[in-house]
Amino acid sequence: MKIVTANRLSDGRVIYAGVDNQPVEHIDQASVLNDTAAEVVLAEVAGRPDVFVNPYLFEVQDHAPSGRDRLKERIRSAGPTVGHSVAGGVG
Repeated sequence: MKIVTANRLSDGRVIYAGVDNQPVEHIDQASVLNDTAAEVVLAEVAGRPDVFVNPYLFEVQDHAPSGRDRLKERIRSAGPTVGHSVAGGVG
């Protein structure tokens, strides 16, 4: 099973294709698709560059990233890592 993901043009945030291929921000809201449907949805959102930037597919199992890119997709689904560093930062 697969999910379509991309970055949103307006703010760069990670988004997913949800119901009716609408952008959603949380992986739990993403549509989980079989291989054939995933290719169709990918083509559709690729035709919407005003919203979806560089869309692609990744493998999931029950909305959890799996397959070779699972670590990358787990990090992406957790949200921005900026601001999560040790207090004090670089000065």
